[in-house]
This record gives sequence, C-alpha cells and structure tokens, in this order.
Amino acid sequence: MQERSEKMTFWQKLGYGVGDFYGGGAGTLISFFYLVFLTDVVRISPGLAGVVLLVSKIYDSITDPFEGVLSDRTRTRLGRRRPYLLAGIPLVFLSFFAIFYPVNFESETTRFVYVIATYLFYSTVVSLVMLNYGALQSELTLNYNERTSLATFRIFFSTLSSILCALLPLEIVNAMPDVRTGWIVTAMVFGLLFALPFIATVAITRERPEFQKDMRRFHWKQAFVEPFQMRTFVFVLVMYVTAFTAFDATQSIVVYFIKSYLGRGEDVSFVLGGMLIAQVVSLPFYQWLSKKLSKAKSYILGAVLFVVVMFFSFLITPASPGWTLYVFAVLVGLGSGGVVIMVYAIFPDIPDVDELRTGERREGTYSALTTFTRKFSSALAVFAVAQVLELAGYIPPLQEAGKLIEATQTPAFINALRLFFVLIPVGFISFGIFFASRFPLTRTRYDRLEKVLAARRTGAPVDPTEAEDLTRTLIG
Repeated sequence: MQERSEKMTFWQKLGYGVGDFYGGGAGTLISFFYLVFLTDVVRISPGLAGVVLLVSKIYDSITDPFEGVLSDRTRTRLGRRRPYLLAGIPLVFLSFFAIFYPVNFESETTRFVYVIATYLFYSTVVSLVMLNYGALQSELTLNYNERTSLATFRIFFSTLSSILCALLPLEIVNAMPDVRTGWIVTAMVFGLLFALPFIATVAITRERPEFQKDMRRFHWKQAFVEPFQMRTFVFVLVMYVTAFTAFDATQSIVVYFIKSYLGRGEDVSFVLGGMLIAQVVSLPFYQWLSKKLSKAKSYILGAVLFVVVMFFSFLITPASPGWTLYVFAVLVGLGSGGVVIMVYAIFPDIPDVDELRTGERREGTYSALTTFTRKFSSALAVFAVAQVLELAGYIPPLQEAGKLIEATQTPAFINALRLFFVLIPVGFISFGIFFASRFPLTRTRYDRLEKVLAARRTGAPVDPTEAEDLTRTLIG
C-alpha cells in the first residue's frame, strides 16, 4: 500500500523532468563553449578566464548553504520550493543572457570586471533555482525505484537540452553576419529555452505538507558541519564531484582537441551531439540495471567504461578516419550516462538518512550543497583546462571581418593537450569509482531505513537496535 501511494503519474514525472532543461543545458553551454567564448570572443586571456570561475566558487561556498537553509525554512501556500522556481523564470533568462553577451570594451580589465559581475549574478540565480528544483525531487516520491524513474525523466530532459546546446550554438553563430550578433541571438534563444519550462514544473508538481513542520533554531553548524559528518553524504558527494569534474574537463577541452589537434573544427557540434545522444540512449539500460544490481554498482560500470574509452583517444590522430572520432564520442556518452543518472537517483535518498539523525527534512540544505559542488566541479574543471592552455601556450584565433580564423598551434601545446585530455578526467573519476565501491546505502539498507522513518512519522514504536545499526552504518 505504501509503495502504491508513492507511484507517480507520467505527467507528474514529465512536469518535473522538463525543469532540468536549465540545469543540463546551461551547464553544457558553459562547459563546452564558455571558455572558448571568453578567450576568442570577449578576448580575455585563458588565465583570467579561469580566475573568473574560481572567484565565483568562493562566492558560492559562502552563499549556497545559506540559500539552502532559507529554502528549508520557507513557508508559503505554494510550499517551500516552488516560490523560488516561479520567481526564477525571468531571472534565469536575464542572467544567462548577461553572461553570454559579447562585450567589446577597449580595456581587458573592464571586460574582465564585467565577466566577473555577470557570472556572479548567474551563479546566484542557478543556486536559488536549481537547489530548490533538486530539493523538490526528494519530496515527490519516497519509493526507491520511483526515484530512479524520476531521475531518468530528469536526466532525459537535461541531456536533450545538452544535445541542443551542443549542436545549435555554433550553428546559430555561424548563420549570423558576425560573431557578436551570433552570440547575442544564442544567449536570447537559450535563455528562453531554460526559463519557460519552469512554468510546467510549478504548475504540475506538489510538495508534501507533512514535510513542512517547524525546524530547530538555525545554527551555522547545521549548514556547514553536520552534512559532512554523515558518511553516506560524503561518499556520494565525492562520487558526484569527481565524476562531473571529469566530464566537464572532457567537455571543456574536447573543443580544443577537435579543432586545434585534429583540425576538424566543423565537426565539433556534431561530435558533442553524438556523445549526448548516446548518453540519452543509455538511460533505460542503466535504470534497468540499477533494479537488478544497485545504484552504486551501475555507477561503477558506467565510470569504468568511461575510463577505458578515454585512453583510446591516444589512438585518434589527424590522419584517422572521421568515423573513429564519432565512435569515440558515442562510447564516452554510453559510459557517462550511467554515472549521471545514478548520481541523480542517489541524491534524493540522502535527506532520508539525515532524517534518521535529525528528525527533520532538510532537502534544501543538501540540494544547496549539491548545487554548489556541481558548480564547483565545473569551475574546477574549466579552471584546470584554462591553466593548461595558458601554460602550454595556446594561440587564440584571429578576428577578421567578424569571423574567427584559427591559428596554428605549437607542437608543445598539442602534446600537452593530448595528455591532459586523458589524464585530468581519468584521474578525477577514479576517485569516484573507489568511493562508489564502498557506498553504504544499499537497496536492502534503504528498505530498512524507510521502515524506521515511516514508524517514527506515525509515532509507532521503533526497534532501537535496528535504528542504532542503521545510524552506525549510514552516518558513522
């Protein structure tokens, strides 16, 4: 009876899933094109471009936890999460348009200040919207498999948006009379694409009134210390950060790998699109696999495939047939698909573990930390890539008549590019594999956890030995 009451309709899953057009697409555009946009269009050095992202993450590390606490303590007729999604609709558009507006101030310092200011604005909006969107996922269903199904819908739309963001931006830019106009149109189109789906999310989803009871008086330790004292959260956070840092590093540097090393700049959008399409195709398989095995084991399978495939990039040269690059991209997508869906299927379970310890529902706090680590991983990846480009001596393209003319790169740069294209992502995701192999929240333990929590919520007696064993195993 409990499981049947937690079943979600197709339309509920659809209404929630479309909201991740923003989370997936905006992240993809930044990972794939923002560094290139800053170095080649706005014309600031790779080193300064990396500093922009690093500064924003210092800012996020201070603001994101408080935004999560604010969300948990919000009480309105719409609930705790949906008011922020509703308010975010115009802000999503404005902030995204601002970061991809190609300013052409004469001074590089002025351009640098503009980029920092607009990126901090964008970062604030992402936090407020996506932490509440992520927190909402934990409330929509408490069923272990339904959460994986909901994550599949979410990642489907996230990846669909990512495909559009991989294929269309350069096509739009190239169709315009000059680069600046192209990026202005791109910023407007995708700003609307990211903002409007939240109308459906707000209209269709509903929050749990029983999760909105009064909470303890706020203390900074709740936001900054307590979550990191939970073993289960620390493990999944490492799995999350290392995996997405690996993927973002791959996405950031693959553009340079294709255009500067392979000399196939015209194939960039289609290669990225092929990788993301493969990721979408893999989602049903990994959803099925998680039911047969577990979420953690499915994560490991995808991560190992990703690592193996990345080493095959050493075999791809400018003389290789064109199809080899596409096969490589598809295999990368098949591996990364398993990691992405499993991470997002696991995170909704974390507030349940927290409830075992605190008796409170703090989806916002954990979603804020998730949102921050997602942005941090992206910034870390792009910062690392930016510094590699700077140290290796990247030569930006020339601008002639509003068009970009690629420069010939040095052999030293090409060698560094090929090496770090593999070592940076493989190094990071290897840590994720290690922690996933030791992840404590198995399917059996989750079923036991839900029985204990359900008894507590109704005031029924709880076996103290069972609660103590779960606390020791999952919290530490």
